[in-house]
Amino acid sequence: MKVRDLISEVKQIPSFKRYGKVTRVVGLMIESRGPATSIGDVCYIYVGHHNQRKRIQAEVVGFKEEHVILMPYTSVRDISPGCIVETTAKPLQIKVGEGLIGKVLDSLGTPMDGSGLSRGLTPVLTEQNPPNPLERPPISEPIEVGIRTIDSLLTVGKGQRIGIFAGSGVGKSTMMGMIARNTKADLNVIALIGERGREVREFIEHDLGPEGLNRSVVIVATSDQPALMRIKGAYTATAIAEYFRDQGLNVMFMMDSVTRVAMAQREIGLAIGEPPTTKGYTPSVFAILPRLLERTGTNQYGSITAFYTVLVDGDDMNEPIADTVRGIVDGHIVLDRNLANKGQYPAINVLKSVSRVMNNIVSSEHRQAAEKLRDLLSTYINSEDLISIGAYKRGSSLEIDEAIRYYPKIISFLKQGTDQKISFHESIEILHRLVQEGE
Repeated sequence: MKVRDLISEVKQIPSFKRYGKVTRVVGLMIESRGPATSIGDVCYIYVGHHNQRKRIQAEVVGFKEEHVILMPYTSVRDISPGCIVETTAKPLQIKVGEGLIGKVLDSLGTPMDGSGLSRGLTPVLTEQNPPNPLERPPISEPIEVGIRTIDSLLTVGKGQRIGIFAGSGVGKSTMMGMIARNTKADLNVIALIGERGREVREFIEHDLGPEGLNRSVVIVATSDQPALMRIKGAYTATAIAEYFRDQGLNVMFMMDSVTRVAMAQREIGLAIGEPPTTKGYTPSVFAILPRLLERTGTNQYGSITAFYTVLVDGDDMNEPIADTVRGIVDGHIVLDRNLANKGQYPAINVLKSVSRVMNNIVSSEHRQAAEKLRDLLSTYINSEDLISIGAYKRGSSLEIDEAIRYYPKIISFLKQGTDQKISFHESIEILHRLVQEGE
């Protein structure tokens, strides 16, 4: 480090510290009289006696009259009235660099295996502004994700943001693991937000595997952690992806799930006195979602191709969070429980899914082949009840006859084993062969 840099760092050290005192704790919320601070600043709350004193990190989330409202990154168990509160006068920062690749981190960017961080990492703020819309290059080329149905019928562009909508237990985690292992992106950044603790290791060892982990950074905030840690997990993961994008890389970003981030924000909003509006969600939930989701995508250096999973309650695709996310992202993939029950994996409902940039990034032959397959599948599904009860007589409709002939081939095309690797070009070739048969 140069002397000039050291001098500027020394100048930034405050010459005095600001303190306050805890006055009360209600639920998740801590109120203190002072210190002078701003929304989003990190504070330390000192607990315990002088010989065993420890400090708890908390964040300023609001103000009430002359009191500061804080939320801790850990539990509120040891905090009592009169505890000293010290402000850092800075928002949360994490350290990022190539040393994070292959590691599993918590929401504050600390390795969860206790190994510590390597030297030479760069400090970055977890909350950043989305790129300027005029500086975003248009999405112009496809990116291989290694799942035949997506590559051929729902082609994803480099820098596109996609929502994966599904109920619980329909195969979201398995599909994310397949994408992480098979994609041609330079690096994966995976955020597991609000997951059950048991599922984290299961995902890392079975779905992701050593091959996937070696080119990934995984950020974990389990469901038992405070609401603030779950939200910070989403912001930290996005900041890590942004850092690597600014290095000129094409990053594959996956967040499971946006719904749990929204629920964590709802907890915080209700705790600080926001009114519940749509289905109990507070207005701040609908304010943070676009700010978080718009941070990914392209910029002048690189790209972040993002997959956000949305857990839909009772398979209701029109619930508030699903509706909001669908309006922000550049396409959606719907996983269907009925298809999963029939043994079709990945259980992608092609007719309910769409990629909004596909037409701009594929050839006209590819587009026509994908449309032909969709038409055949749609024709069969619309007449399925008649066909299955034997009420349809062959020869009544040429379109339905053709759809019946193609249907078994289409279903075998849509199925893919979790360990099956299929390249983008292979997927397109198989699609062309499938729709050209019988023409």
